[in-house]
Amino acid sequence: MTTFDKREEGFEQQFAHDEELRFKATVRRNKLIGLWAAEKLGLTGAAAENYAKSLVLGDIEDVGAHDVLHKIRRDLDAKGVVQSDHQINRAMNELMEKAIADIKAGK
Repeated sequence: MTTFDKREEGFEQQFAHDEELRFKATVRRNKLIGLWAAEKLGLTGAAAENYAKSLVLGDIEDVGAHDVLHKIRRDLDAKGVVQSDHQINRAMNELMEKAIADIKAGK
């Protein structure tokens, strides 16, 4: 194996590792934002956990942060809960940072 091949393999491994971490962080963020939204919707206990799980599973089927935001937006509007898209996005960004920190910390 040449030095170039070893270097290429190293980049590929790093890319795969980064993608795995990004996936784990996104799943964790979606659970956390689901719990955040569930609280705003007045859901507690199993209902809150189920709502968060629905966001995680929904994003796996149809990947994209915008889909998560739109679902939360629709659900909050349906219950008459006032939250701007900016507030939801800010919470999503903060919770993504927390998810990344948790994963790096081995939680």
